[in-house]
Amino acid sequence: MSDMTGADLVDLDLSADTKEAAARALAERMAARGRVTDLEGFLADVAAREAQLPTGLDGGIGIPHCRSEHVTAPTLAFGRSARGIDFGAADGPADLVFLIAAPAGADDAHLTILSSLARQLMNAEFTDALRAAADPARAAALIRGEEPAAGDEDSAERASADGEDSVAAPAAASAVAATAPATGEPQPSAAPEPPFRIVAVTSCPTGIAHTYMAAESLENAAREAGVEIVVETQGSAGFERLDPEVIAAADGVILAHDVPVREKDRFAGKPTVDTGVKAAVNRPGELIGEVRAKAARGEATAGGAAGSAGTAAATPVERGGEPGEGYGTRLRKWLMSGVSYMVPFVAAGGLLIALGFAIGGYEIDKAPSVTDHFAWAQADSWAALFFQIGGVAFAFLVPVLAGYIAYGMADRPGLVPGFVGGSIALTVNAGFLGGLAAGLISGAVVLAVQRVSIPKALRGIMPVVVIPLISAVVVGFLMFVVIGKPIASAQEAMTDWLDGLSGANAVLLGALLGLMMCFDLGGPVNKVAYTFATAGIAVSDPSDSAMKIMAAVMAAGMVPPLAMALATTVRARLFNAAERENGKAAWVLGASFISEGAIPFAAADPLRVIPSSMVGGAVTGALSMAFDATLRAPHGGIFVVPLIGNPLLYLVAVAAGVCVTTALVIALKGLRKQARDSVTRGPGDADPSTRTPGAKQPVSA
Repeated sequence: MSDMTGADLVDLDLSADTKEAAARALAERMAARGRVTDLEGFLADVAAREAQLPTGLDGGIGIPHCRSEHVTAPTLAFGRSARGIDFGAADGPADLVFLIAAPAGADDAHLTILSSLARQLMNAEFTDALRAAADPARAAALIRGEEPAAGDEDSAERASADGEDSVAAPAAASAVAATAPATGEPQPSAAPEPPFRIVAVTSCPTGIAHTYMAAESLENAAREAGVEIVVETQGSAGFERLDPEVIAAADGVILAHDVPVREKDRFAGKPTVDTGVKAAVNRPGELIGEVRAKAARGEATAGGAAGSAGTAAATPVERGGEPGEGYGTRLRKWLMSGVSYMVPFVAAGGLLIALGFAIGGYEIDKAPSVTDHFAWAQADSWAALFFQIGGVAFAFLVPVLAGYIAYGMADRPGLVPGFVGGSIALTVNAGFLGGLAAGLISGAVVLAVQRVSIPKALRGIMPVVVIPLISAVVVGFLMFVVIGKPIASAQEAMTDWLDGLSGANAVLLGALLGLMMCFDLGGPVNKVAYTFATAGIAVSDPSDSAMKIMAAVMAAGMVPPLAMALATTVRARLFNAAERENGKAAWVLGASFISEGAIPFAAADPLRVIPSSMVGGAVTGALSMAFDATLRAPHGGIFVVPLIGNPLLYLVAVAAGVCVTTALVIALKGLRKQARDSVTRGPGDADPSTRTPGAKQPVSA
């Protein structure tokens, strides 16, 4: 630890007001020591990690951290704020800020040391000592473990022994019996009741801080509750699997994670609490009480799904969220769960259909089945083959959408009624609206069935027989008899409305879709616009209006990455080395209609990049609709230009939006750079953009 931090990396009077400013102040100290080669690139990586999950912890602690290719060696900088800085903790701002930087390929030994520090942060004596430290050298020594906090020798020894993940509860009753003085009276010989046993897994996106802090927090809470716990930390330094015998003997399981648990099936059949890693850091006692209550009720999981009635195992959506999320947030995630699984079918099927039209012409949809007639040497046979394969892939769109919406709500038991309901939606011509309804109804029905109390002997067949049977019957009845036809009528009315769009209305719709495509660059709003467009062409004979909408959506989605690529080319000095490198890849990503290519730029500078992208996307969407450009393929970017109606004007629309976004980004970044230079650089100072990356720079007081 001695080479990871020092007095020069400690700021006991951190004056920053925001978490971004705090990270910059501490990162500048790392850069001055030569541990960070590209300050802006490193801060972008910190911001990206912070966007995944806030790093504030209860008790006044903030731990911004990341792995970055701009870090030369594992480093820790510490700052103490008198006013406190908001890092998203539930109990308020943080006065102790630890910036942890790890190289992209850090070795296990260094990461193990950082994990030991993360465990120490859960120790009140350690944090109290840091708050009382009078000089940077004393604080650095505390962090390195050279000066243990007063009254905490035992805790320091536990923190240094990072490999010890098992905490045995004190057998209080046995200890009293063993030390009680002899009274001459015969003592009852009742055997002590065995303690409750828990196995746990903790993991976070970077595997550096929260993973080990959650483990330490659980161990401390288990010790206070008088239970035994063994924790498997799935961190950056790898993980040591729990002994199968320990898992078999456990009475309950706690999974505290923000990334998928590796080899999760090991814990099937146990009472399980599945939650986010911050819950284990902030309220470990509640989690232990919850798993004990589940064990008392006889609840268990089966293969990660709800294996019995009454089980409250977290669904895939809940595992990716925070406890206490509102219904609106969960609804959005349920819908996006279905859309994310549907998109690959859209892309594959749509491109194959478009390829079939490109080779065989627009009459290829009338070709006979290739099972009856296929000539190897005829282009029309290959065109028919591509078209018919694409049609089969498209036939899965609504069932997959409904099935995985239900999966997001109720895990694997939701798949059967979801797929059945989605297929019925196609049968009754309810389309995508019917698929959405079928998915939500299927998830709700499964959750309702799981809440019914049943005899323990029947729990084993619930996920395999009972839940699929009952839920499929209920969903089928509702879709066929009750709501299928009304939804089909609504779907038909929406299609007729789209077919009637023309002139200014069509242009305004194009602008709106362009704004949505560029708002979150592949996020939920982007996916809503994309799903709306693909729903229109996911039929054997899409209308002209549906193909115009698809063209506008794809054109707008290409704008942000292409604009960022162009901006890094014409004004390279406004971007750091990492952004310039990302700009090269953005050319290809943008041309391929992969909006996510602009995410690194948006994460580093959202207030300038996102609004600029939205303006350019709106321009492109509006122009595409005005030019009457059409598209039958749901994906492909410039590689499907031959399949676009009015291709030259379509490319003009894309170019116009790219130029607008590029101009806005350059203008806004230029204004920021001028304002920053006027504050930080005197008349005789060198331009910061001419500094060599990695060179040590003086740190402002």
